[in-house]
Amino acid sequence: MAVRSLFKLVGSPTNYLVIEKSLLNNVKFYSSSVANYEFIKVEKKGAKNNVGLITLNKPKALNAFCNKLIAEVEDAVQAFDKDKDVGAMVITGSEKAFAAGADIKELEVLTYSDCVNSGSLDHWKKFTAAFKPIIAAVNGYALGGGCELAMMCDIIYAGEKAKFGQPEILIGVIPGAGGTQRLTKAVGKSKAMEIVLTGGQFSAIEAEKMGLVSKVFPVETVVEEAIKLGEKIASNSHLINGICKESVNTAFETTLKEGLKFEKRQFYGTFATEDRKEGMSAFVEKRKANFQNK
Repeated sequence: MAVRSLFKLVGSPTNYLVIEKSLLNNVKFYSSSVANYEFIKVEKKGAKNNVGLITLNKPKALNAFCNKLIAEVEDAVQAFDKDKDVGAMVITGSEKAFAAGADIKELEVLTYSDCVNSGSLDHWKKFTAAFKPIIAAVNGYALGGGCELAMMCDIIYAGEKAKFGQPEILIGVIPGAGGTQRLTKAVGKSKAMEIVLTGGQFSAIEAEKMGLVSKVFPVETVVEEAIKLGEKIASNSHLINGICKESVNTAFETTLKEGLKFEKRQFYGTFATEDRKEGMSAFVEKRKANFQNK
């Protein structure tokens, strides 16, 4: 079933992709230094070209996920993560859709054993393993997998017309890429239950009130604001940024007791870095720090 048909079925596009490794293995991976991606656009932004921008570019399908699009996103994220000049990343879509909709025919033919044996949905592990911070700049629909992709990012900025939701229940499945897990941790059990059990959509303003979205901006400025945030983050030590990101994620995923232990060890670890020395020296000397990411 095409994206347009799915709109008619459930009243909104559903982004829920089950991917088979056998198909993914046939996908060609590209270097992000080469501008020949098919379904994404990749460029560096900011005054110092230190923010990696990934734009989902499958407009006719509302940026619906497919095997190749996901592979290209992973490739671009890994390339930016290794780029010493890039300190943060922004991922976005179009004003109409961040990412929404999928061809249900890809799911309709699968069995339980197909899903298990192929390691379905394992493909996002490389995305979430990125050391550098990733900001989602969401406009339009972020439903199903699109909402899950936004939640995989470290910060979400949303355009005022953005729509979020997990409508998988309406086609007889459940979220499978974090929709029941990250959403629950972000907004609490009751609200998450309401969202995933009804399949309803909620606005950017509602998402901000829930704590899912950091800030809401006019549609035409959300990407620019996300890039500005990326520039601010990238002006810090890239090394320390990554350590801090890891510590916050640990708080998200473990108990307070274990999280405090982890944070303390990470704090001690920063004293072995050159950037810690530079940062403190710059503060004492009342000058701007010149971090070397070491």
